[in-house]
Amino acid sequence: MADQSSPGTGAGTEPARDSRLAGFAKGGGADTCPPGPELAALAAELSGPQWRCTGATDDELTGLLGRWAALESWAAAAKLGVVREMIRRGDQPWLSKQRHGDLPDTWDETLEHELAAALGMSAQAADKLIWLAWELEARLPGIGAKLTDGTITYVKARAIADELAVLSDDHAAQAAALIVDKLAGKTPGQIMKLAAQAACTVDPEGAAKRRELAEKEEARVRFWREHTGAAALAAYGLPTDEALAAHANVNARAEEYKKSKAFPDARMDQLRVLGYLDLLNGVSAAARVARARAMTAAADAAQAPGRPPGTDHGSDDDLPGEGPAGDPRDDGPGGGEPGGGPGPDCQPGGPALPALPARTNLTIPLATLLNLANRPGEGHGLGPLDPALARDLAATAAGSPGSQWCVTVVDADGIAVGHGCARPAGKSPRGPSSRWAFTQREGPGPPDGYGTWTLTLPGGKELTVQLGPVPVHTCDHRYESHAYQANDTLRHLVQVRDGECTFPPCSRHARDSDFEHAIPYDKGGRTCACNGGARSRKCHRVKQSPGWKVTQPRPGWHQWTTPSGRTYTQGPKQYPS
Repeated sequence: MADQSSPGTGAGTEPARDSRLAGFAKGGGADTCPPGPELAALAAELSGPQWRCTGATDDELTGLLGRWAALESWAAAAKLGVVREMIRRGDQPWLSKQRHGDLPDTWDETLEHELAAALGMSAQAADKLIWLAWELEARLPGIGAKLTDGTITYVKARAIADELAVLSDDHAAQAAALIVDKLAGKTPGQIMKLAAQAACTVDPEGAAKRRELAEKEEARVRFWREHTGAAALAAYGLPTDEALAAHANVNARAEEYKKSKAFPDARMDQLRVLGYLDLLNGVSAAARVARARAMTAAADAAQAPGRPPGTDHGSDDDLPGEGPAGDPRDDGPGGGEPGGGPGPDCQPGGPALPALPARTNLTIPLATLLNLANRPGEGHGLGPLDPALARDLAATAAGSPGSQWCVTVVDADGIAVGHGCARPAGKSPRGPSSRWAFTQREGPGPPDGYGTWTLTLPGGKELTVQLGPVPVHTCDHRYESHAYQANDTLRHLVQVRDGECTFPPCSRHARDSDFEHAIPYDKGGRTCACNGGARSRKCHRVKQSPGWKVTQPRPGWHQWTTPSGRTYTQGPKQYPS
C-alpha cells in the first residue's frame, strides 16, 4: 500500500520550518517588536511544546530568548499597574490630600497584607512592591516606561528606584533623565553605578544623604540560614569608619591564629570567620588557640592503636514507645535560651570557652537525640538542621543551666497533639552520663494525655515531663482563661500549636506574637485555644481593620477573610517528625 503521509511529515523527518521564525533574526520585525499580547501569542506558538523552538536557527533562538525576556518585563509592568489601581482604590484622602497625578501619596495600610496573601509573599516584600509600583509612575515614569517596553528588567527598575529614593521629586526626575537612554544592555550592577552617579551629579549632597539615611533607617543585624545549612550573620547600615576598624580587627585576629600554627589546615577566610565570631562572643585568642591544640591532641589520641571500636546505636525501627492513636511520636526537647559551654559529648578536652548565652528555639526529634534515627531538626531563624548539627546544638544547650526544655508529641502529619514542659525531677542525678534518655514513669499522667516521663540530659540531670493534650482538632476548654488575658499555660500551648503567626504569609515566631481572639472578647469571644491564635502585632492590627475577619473552624485552623472577600487558611504548625 502506498505511503499516505504528507511531504516533510513522514517517519524520521523534521516538521516543516515556520517561516515566521525569520522575524526573530537580528534586526527582524519580531526581534524589535515591543512586548505585548500579540508578541506573546506569536512567541508561544513558535516556541512550541516544551519551548523546543523547532526549526529556529541559533540567531532566531537568541531573538526568541530576548523577546521572552522583554515579555517578562512587560508582565512585571502589568502587575505593577494592577497594584497601582489597588493603591487608587485604597486612597485615604482624610489622611493626606497630596497626590502625584491620580496616585494618592497615602493609602490603606492593610493593602500590603492583602497583596501578601494574594501573592504568597511576606508583608515586607509586598510593601516594597507597592512602593515600587507607586514610584515608577509618580516619580520615575520614564524608568517605568523602560520596564514596560522590555529595555530593563524588574530587578533593574528596582535598583534605579532604590538609588534615587533619597532625592527630591525634581532631582529624581533630573537623575532619571540623565540615564534613561543608557540602560539598554546594562547589567544590574552597571545600572546601579549609573544611577548612583546621576544622583551625585544632580544633588552632590545626595551621597551623604543616602549614607546618613542608611545609618539611621537601615541599620540592622541579620541572621539567616544559607542554602547549604550553614548560618550567616551580617550587619548593615554601619558607620564607615567603625566598619573599617572592625574589619581590620577581624583580619588582625585571623593573622594571630595563623601565626599560632594551631590551625594548620584552615584557609585565611576560615580564620577570619573564626576571628569574627570570637570577637563578637568575647573569646580571647589565647582560649581559642589552647582549645584548638587540645582538640588536635584528643584527635591524635583517638587514632592511637588499641582504641575500642564504637557501638551501633540502632536504627529508626528501634524507637520505643510509639504512642497512642494517630501514631504520635515524641518530638524532641525544644531548648529555649541555650548557652554556655559544650556538652560532654561535644568537645573533647581543652579549656572550655566562656558561656555564650543565646536565645533561640530548637526542635529536635527525640529519635535523633537518642541516636536511634537520623531525622532532621529545626531551629527558628535557622530552618532545617541536619541530624549531626541538631545533636551538637542540643549538647551545647544541655551544658547551660539557663536552657529550658519541652517535649511535644506529634501525630503522623507532624501536628502537635501533646506537650509538656520539663521540670526538675526533685532528686539527685543517678550519676554522670554522656547520653540522653527518655523513660516513662508509672502513673496515669495528665487526663487524656500521654503519661509522665523522665528526660535525662548528658551529665545525669533528670527532668520530669507531664505530657498533656494540645487543643488542635477539638477543645474541651480545660485551659480557658475567664479574663481577657490568656493564662501562661494557654498562651504557651497556643504558641506550640501555631508555631508562627497565623496570617499565612507571616513567619514571625509565635513566641514573639500576641495571643489574639478570633471573636473579640468584648463581643463574647472566649479566651481559649478554640478562639485564640498567635498574631504578630502588625497582623493583629490588620485583623482589627475594617473588612478583615478571622474565624477558627477548628481550634488549630485559622481562616482569614480579606476586604476583597478572598479567604486564606492557615493550619497548625507541622513539626519535623
